[in-house]
Formats: sequence, structure tokens, C-alpha cells
Amino acid sequence: MPSPAEDRPGLMIRDPFEFSDAVLIVPPPLVRALACFDGEHDQAGLRQAIYDATGDLRSGELGDHLIEALDNAGFLENERFDQMRFACVREFQGAAVRQPCHAGSAYPDTGEELEAWITEHMGQPAGVVEPVAAIAAPHASPDGGWASYRAAYRSLGGWAEEKTFVILGTSHYGEPGLFGLTRKQFVTPWGAAQTELSLVDELSRRAPSSIRMEDYCHKIEHSIEFQIVFLQSLFGAGVRVAPILAGSFAGAMEAGRAPESDPAVAAFFDVLGDIRAREGSNLVFVLGVDMAHMGRRYGDDFPAEPNRGAMAEVDARDRRRIDRLVAGDAQGFWAEVCENRDDLKWCGTSPFYTFLKSAPAMRGSLLEYQHWAIDPESVVTFGAMTFA
Repeated sequence: MPSPAEDRPGLMIRDPFEFSDAVLIVPPPLVRALACFDGEHDQAGLRQAIYDATGDLRSGELGDHLIEALDNAGFLENERFDQMRFACVREFQGAAVRQPCHAGSAYPDTGEELEAWITEHMGQPAGVVEPVAAIAAPHASPDGGWASYRAAYRSLGGWAEEKTFVILGTSHYGEPGLFGLTRKQFVTPWGAAQTELSLVDELSRRAPSSIRMEDYCHKIEHSIEFQIVFLQSLFGAGVRVAPILAGSFAGAMEAGRAPESDPAVAAFFDVLGDIRAREGSNLVFVLGVDMAHMGRRYGDDFPAEPNRGAMAEVDARDRRRIDRLVAGDAQGFWAEVCENRDDLKWCGTSPFYTFLKSAPAMRGSLLEYQHWAIDPESVVTFGAMTFA
């Protein structure tokens, strides 16, 4: 992404998988040279690209330095990277619990501070509310979306205290067309939420081709972690959950087909639907979902500002998709998503679609909708919904 440091312009590179903890900023003259790291160019080609971009006769020295910096950071696809990746995956798979990844950055890292933070921004729990089958809440930083988080979680009253929460989160980095599961308990500063092993094991047993078990993405993903924090704030540290990461359906979109045209995806929909029908009101679904991602940060050739300019059209198109969700119309929702190959870049599509296919009789209600300026030239949209 563009460097956020005003005194160090260029391209910032980091590893969202956290195989590497390095952060590099490549200065503007060298950014074009990154295209040489494609497995086709050699060092002579790199030197030439740097010379063409800079006119600097030291292009060979600059190229060597760039190679060394990328290699030391673990940003080249080579033996060093493989060692870092395998070590991280093994460590996660062997861990007894899933440790909090975003405590201390997205939310406070002590129980007392977390309690005060939640109370300040969420207020008191709602009074008597009618039961619902599911809620949809953002997975954006809470500091950008408190109105939507409040609206979603105030829909869960005392009636939900003994329920198991099936959390369908967006898998930002997972393999398309697969669902990531883990048997690990999710730890936060308040303690460990209890993963419902019977449901995880049933999904894994009955839809094995759909599943990536002990998916490493669970280690780094925030779309489930945030929901667990909010559920614990209402129902205590030991709340029962079934955490599921839904990979994108990009392959189906590219092929012009529905996601369930993939037999593995269809099998997962069927098994999850069977479980939901059997368990009935014992389960409440929680969808950790954002909507559109627009502006410079996300590769668009225009700056985006909340509720202004191009975002007015985005707002209207978002709402057409939301209308299909409210109607429980999975096919209509998918058709809207596929328009222009999802140039809105929704990252809640897979959890939404998975829920609609496993609960075809459900109808939704929109409680809140927001535009959030994640930086001065980029906007994320999201909201809060219930389904019953």
C-alpha cells in the first residue's frame, strides 16, 4: 500500500500472514523495479530497470541492496521464505489455543481496560429484544464502526445467553472455495471462548473436501476475533462458538457460475444447512462482514470520500445488494455481486452467501449502514443486520 509516512514516500510492503514481521518502504524510483521479481527477469534486467527509472549509474548496487532487503525480510519466494512459513504454520497447528492477534492494537489488551472501552462505546445492553436467528456486524476496526457494532449486538438479548454462536467470518487470505476450521479455543484478555468441538468435527467429517482444518488463517484473521470480543462482553468469557472462515468465491465469479457449482462448496452448504435445521434455535449465526472497499488504498484510480462524489453511486449499489439480503434472495444477491466483477470489492460476500444458502427461509432487516474513511482517500462501507 502507499506509505503512510509523509517523510518516507513510496510503497509500504508488509506480510499480512505474519510469517515475517518486517515492514519495508520502497522509495518511488525503485517501485517500478519490483515488477522484475516475477521469476522471468535476471539481475541484469533488474539493473537496467533501475537505471531506466533513476538514471543512476549505481543501478547494480541499488539492485543488490533491494534484493538483500527483500530477502532478509522474507519477501522473496525462496528457501528463506519457505522456512519462515513452515515454522509459523507448525507453531500455530501445535498451539493449545488461539492467542489474540489484535489485542493491544485494535482493542485494549487487558481485561479491565477492555471492559472500560466496551462500556464507553457500546453503552448499556439493550432491554428486552425479540430473538433472531442471525446478526451481521462489521469486522472493520471498532473505532471506525461503533454505530454498526452497537446496532448489531444490541439485537442479542438475554434470550441468547445459552446459545452457541456460529461465527461466519470473511477469510481475507484463505484459499478460495474453502472453509477454514479450528478446534482451538479463542483467547482474549477476558479469557477463553469455548469452541463447540462437536459442530467443528461434524463439518470436518461430513464435508472434508470443503474444509481446511486448523487453517493458519485463523491465527491472523480479525473477522472472527472481533466478534468473539463483543460476544464475551454480553455473555461472558466462556461463550460457546463455532468459528468458520469463508474463503472467497472468486473462481465461481470468474467462471460465471454460482458458488455451489463447485461440489465442495455445495457439500459445505448442505451440511451447514442440515446442522442449522437440526439445532434450530440452539444456534445463533454471527456474520463478521464488511461491504465495499473503494479508493486509492484498494487500487481505484480515484480518491474516495464518505458519502460524496463516486461514493454516492457506491451507496446506491450497496443498497441494492442489501435489498437482496433482506429478501433472502441468494441468487439475486450473487447476481448483484457479479456486476462488473464485483468492482465494489465486498469482503462480506462469502459469509453472507453461505448463510443465505444454509438458511433459505430467512429474511433480513437493515439496522445501520455507514461509510468510514479508513484514510483520506479510501472508504470502507459496512452496516448491521438481523435475520429471522
